[in-house]
Amino acid sequence: MPDGREPTEIRVIPSLTEISAAEWDACAGLENPTVSHAFLSSMEDSGSVTAETGWQPQHLCVFDGAKGHDTGKLAAAVPLYLKNNSYGEYVFDWGWADAYERAGGRYYPKLQCSIPFTPVTGPRLLIRPDADPSLMDVLTAGMMQLCDRNGISSVHVTFLPEDQWQHMGSQDWLLRTGEQFHWLNNDYETFDDFLGALSSRKRKNIKKERKKVVEQGLDIRVLSGDDLSEDAWDAFYGFYCNTSDRKWGQAYLSREFFSLLSERMADRIALVMAYDGNVAVAGALNIVGSDAIFGRNWGCLADYKFLHFELCYYQAIEFAIRHGLQRVEAGAQGPHKLQRGYLPTHTYSAHWIRDPGLRGAIEDYLERERGQVDGEIRYLEKHSPFRTESD
Repeated sequence: MPDGREPTEIRVIPSLTEISAAEWDACAGLENPTVSHAFLSSMEDSGSVTAETGWQPQHLCVFDGAKGHDTGKLAAAVPLYLKNNSYGEYVFDWGWADAYERAGGRYYPKLQCSIPFTPVTGPRLLIRPDADPSLMDVLTAGMMQLCDRNGISSVHVTFLPEDQWQHMGSQDWLLRTGEQFHWLNNDYETFDDFLGALSSRKRKNIKKERKKVVEQGLDIRVLSGDDLSEDAWDAFYGFYCNTSDRKWGQAYLSREFFSLLSERMADRIALVMAYDGNVAVAGALNIVGSDAIFGRNWGCLADYKFLHFELCYYQAIEFAIRHGLQRVEAGAQGPHKLQRGYLPTHTYSAHWIRDPGLRGAIEDYLERERGQVDGEIRYLEKHSPFRTESD
């Protein structure tokens, strides 16, 4: 641990190619692969994350033991991007940007500390375990100073864990909450054990949905590691583009991204594919962490009854049970997930707003929004699909 005498250098890194995977991952940890060097560099190297796509890497890195012109050991970092829009973030600030610009301000560019196109909670203030814990404050202050010195409107840290969120609140960052639906593994040994914990009506509904998928004659396969092939990725990329065309008209991720992901972290991927005969017709991509599986992208070429629920929710639950994972995080949106065993949970983000006027307006809004989120989660919890003592 630093003793206060080692020189410290803070730098903005425009590409992860300048940092070794070993150094970055020593700070990021192994629990959540979405913050890993492999995942983030695959986005950069594939051209999915660039200044042209609205995500210019500006990773803030702290090195200790630097001497002269030699860069020391990476001690802490944040995945940081300069953005000229608010696409691919899943924590919406379009209203803030519109209000500020109508008032004569310039909201973009802004700084975004997050994982591009990935609404997954994970560490954002990445600190090497043997480094000084006060580096959390160095990272927080570094983002604020980068914002101030460059005349940038704001910094946004999204989908961070609650402890980091609370710490940033103690540093006068504005605090925001949101909502996702997660499945929790209550020491189930089989999918039927999970079904047995549900109310009778919800249990019957899930069985009916899964039976309908079987009756359509579809073959469901979970591909990981050496089972992943370029043919499978070609098919999945077609599904992904099809979904993008229907929902928002832009495929954020390039085809090369998926190949790089397979090359660099195949053992952390669970690609659920559905085949009608020998033809792949649908797929769902999951990233596997040390204690959770994270649902990411889905797509389908035809309309198969209940197939979305099977591939995205039920197969993820089965995978988690089979591998002893504690939860499934099924991504953004989804009150419909509640009746399928996914419960509402808070998500967290922190925001630094440079203009005092805009900051005051947003602070007032967030206080009311947090109350609304709390109220909705309490309401949904009363409609849990799980059995009660009266059932």
